[in-house]
Amino acid sequence: MADREAGAFVEFVDVAKTYDGETLVVRGLDLAIRQGEFLTLLGPSGSGKTTTLMMLAGFETPTRGRILLEGKAIDALPPWRRDIGMVFQNYALFPHMTVRENVAFPLKVRGIGGADAEKRVERALDMVKLGGFGGRRPAQLSGGQQQRVALARALVFEPRLVLMDEPLGALDKQLREHMQLEIKHLHRSLGVTVVYVTHDQGEALTMSDRIAVFHEGAIDQLAAPDDLYDRPETAFVAQFIGENNKLAGTVEILAGGECTVAVDGGFSVLATPVGAAGQGARATLSIRPERVRLSPGAEAGPNRFPARIEELIFHGDHTRARLSLLGRDDFVLKLPNADGRPALAAGEAVTVGWAAADCRALTA
Repeated sequence: MADREAGAFVEFVDVAKTYDGETLVVRGLDLAIRQGEFLTLLGPSGSGKTTTLMMLAGFETPTRGRILLEGKAIDALPPWRRDIGMVFQNYALFPHMTVRENVAFPLKVRGIGGADAEKRVERALDMVKLGGFGGRRPAQLSGGQQQRVALARALVFEPRLVLMDEPLGALDKQLREHMQLEIKHLHRSLGVTVVYVTHDQGEALTMSDRIAVFHEGAIDQLAAPDDLYDRPETAFVAQFIGENNKLAGTVEILAGGECTVAVDGGFSVLATPVGAAGQGARATLSIRPERVRLSPGAEAGPNRFPARIEELIFHGDHTRARLSLLGRDDFVLKLPNADGRPALAAGEAVTVGWAAADCRALTA
């Protein structure tokens, strides 16, 4: 999927990468990154996202294609000449150096010293809320504090582009969520361009201006978080981003911006076609659990079906109901735990439904 854009800050042009001369880890990548945006490369292990980041950083060389920074090719430049900040998952701090010395290291290799370097280091440490920690060594810090030091080191020389490779992967859930917001707030205040790699869908949705979903070495979809979640363009994106009910079937009718799909098991479902072929083609239906309604009214249109509650799981603000529906026993409905919700029990027969606009028929 190409994404060519005039005046792009960073651009990948037909970039491919293979390590063995046969298997393409990244294939035909065209990607434009806008100045000042927070772009996340999201995908499962082996999808090509980290290799793409490493090629931009200069630690890997493209097998084919060009990488441009402000319109100038940087393929032949070594990492230290690209003037790009980098934050790694394992922090990569020097254990024998103090926090202050670690943060000052990028300035030292660039020949910046004296009072100017001291001011920059203190400003960077204040930025990540570690102003009083300059004399400590990494071993004396928590994981979250070490990650802040790594972030300060990446920002101290004031790069316009910062790359982050799974930077929060080693942190516990609560600290990871706190650091997500801190990094996003820093991005907004500094206006720096960030390219971020993660396999965590929630992290990507929380932090990003746009997300590039990688699948088998290519981008399946590139869009804002809400577009990816509400309007997935492929079955892979629908399944990978958030929770999703998936039904398989065959297109019976395609007309007027809607289609009727005969679901395996004998029911017909009205849906919104997205790349689905004509009559007789196989399609995958995608319905988010929170879009499914219990005892639906007229808003569900013809999509009303009998179901049985197999299991109820309490999740604090909502309850997950696992249903037997349309020949499956793994269909999920999310019910908000609010006043007025009817009491339900496992084994109970119910009616559920959803609007055609909330059910996407994707090419199988």
